[in-house]
Amino acid sequence: MEFNHISVLLNECIEGLNIKTNGIYVDGTLGGAGHATEICRHLNSEGTLVGIDQDAIAIATAEARLAEAANRVLVIKNNFANVDAVLEELEIDKIDGMLLDLGVSSYQLDEAERGFSYMRDAKLDMRMNQDAKFSAFDVVNSYTEDELAVVIKNFGEEKWARRIAKFIVEARASSSIDTTYELVEIIKKAIPKAARLEGGHPAKRTFQAIRIEVNKEIDIIAPAIKEIVAHLNVGGRLAIITFHSLEDRIVKHTFRELENPCTCPSNFPICVCNKKSQVKVITKKPILPSEQELENNSRSKSAKLRIVEKI
Repeated sequence: MEFNHISVLLNECIEGLNIKTNGIYVDGTLGGAGHATEICRHLNSEGTLVGIDQDAIAIATAEARLAEAANRVLVIKNNFANVDAVLEELEIDKIDGMLLDLGVSSYQLDEAERGFSYMRDAKLDMRMNQDAKFSAFDVVNSYTEDELAVVIKNFGEEKWARRIAKFIVEARASSSIDTTYELVEIIKKAIPKAARLEGGHPAKRTFQAIRIEVNKEIDIIAPAIKEIVAHLNVGGRLAIITFHSLEDRIVKHTFRELENPCTCPSNFPICVCNKKSQVKVITKKPILPSEQELENNSRSKSAKLRIVEKI
C-alpha cells in the first residue's frame, strides 16, 4: 500500500515555525514527508532538514519524496525521543525549529496487517517500530486485569475500562486473543448495549489506549520536549500537534513549566530558586483545524497545535 497521509494543520505549522531560509529544522515524526516537503520549500540551498521516524516504510517513502529537495536532507530511522543521540551523531548542536505530529498516521491505520485499526481484521500488533519485540498481543494476553484496567482508563479515558479488562482476562483463559476482530468482539460484549450506541465505535478508546501503551507514546513526550528545547537556538520554535486530551495536557503543562519554572512559594517577594524561563509560549490557546480542513480531512477533527519559542 502506498503511504498516504494528509498532513494536518500544514499551513499553520509552517507559519508557526517561522522558518529561516538557511536554518536547520527537524521533523521528528516524518511519516510520508508532507510537513517535511513544505519545510524544504521554505529553505534555500544552505538550509537543512533532519527527518526522524521509527517506521521503516515511512522512512523509505520520505526518502523518495524528498530526493529532489534543493537543500540538505538527512533521514534517520529512530524515535524522536532520542533526539539528543540523533543530533549528536549528525554533529548538530543547535537547531532552528522542530515539529512533532503525535499519534498514528492514516497509512498505519489503513494498512490492515499493522493491527492498529478496529475496523480491519489483523493480528494484534500496533507497533510503530516494526523491529520492536513488544506488541499489542503482549499487552492483551500478558497484562493482569488491574494493569489492563489502568491502561484502558488512563490512556483511553474509557469509563468501562474495568469491565473490559475483566472480559479480556476471562476470554483469554480458554485461548489467546490473537486478532483485532477478536478483541473488538470482547469489547462489544463488555460494554452495555445502551452505552455502545453513544460516542462512535465502542472499541475506539481501548484500541487507542493499547496503541499508546505498546509504543510508550505518553511516557516520552515531556522528556523529549525538554531535550528539544535545549537544542533550540534563541528564536527557534517547537511546534507540536496532538490528537487527544492526554497528549495535549502533557504538552500544555510542559510548555507552561518551561515558561514559568519558578518553584518559589507565591508569598516570596522575589525569586530565590533562580530557575529561568527557557521559552515563550506562542499559542496561549491551541490552534485548531479550519472548517475547510475539517471538511477535507475528518481525521483532523481532534488535532491541536501548540508552539513555543526559545528565549
